[in-house]
Amino acid sequence: MKGTIVRCLKSLVEEKAGQETWDEIVTESGVALPKIINLSMDIPDGDTVKLLESACKVLGLTLSQAADAFGKYWMTEYAPAIYKSHFDRYRDARAFLLGVDDIHRLTTATVPNAHPPRFDYEEVDDRTLDIVYNSSRGMIDLLMGLARGVGAYFNERLTVSKVGSDRVRVRFS
Repeated sequence: MKGTIVRCLKSLVEEKAGQETWDEIVTESGVALPKIINLSMDIPDGDTVKLLESACKVLGLTLSQAADAFGKYWMTEYAPAIYKSHFDRYRDARAFLLGVDDIHRLTTATVPNAHPPRFDYEEVDDRTLDIVYNSSRGMIDLLMGLARGVGAYFNERLTVSKVGSDRVRVRFS
């Protein structure tokens, strides 16, 4: 995974729980992180998963709770500051979600070793969108948290549910 994911997690934990808590999470995970985490640096998927699992343990959160916190932070604070031009392209949550695959393609086109998840979309009806998650990482819970974060960013009420091991359903109010 790219360093931007770990950098966001670090920023979230430090902002909400302090530097000491982040240090405890890193120690608990057993992951050796560099002092400076560059956005495009490669961090092994397993190390990122260990950090997420350790964050859940140290903070007393379920994976779903951690994914929601990460998704909201990513979408409302971290990513808009770093990837502003992508956010400026969309006017609502539905359009943004339908554009995520393009965002991944554009932001990683020139990044060596980038393997972001890819998404397919199925319009269930005029208020319901299924997002098909194409990744070997198995981090569909993170997709759910990020989808909820999209709703928070656009101040829209979304209902997000898992309808399969590779599929998330988003219902727009």
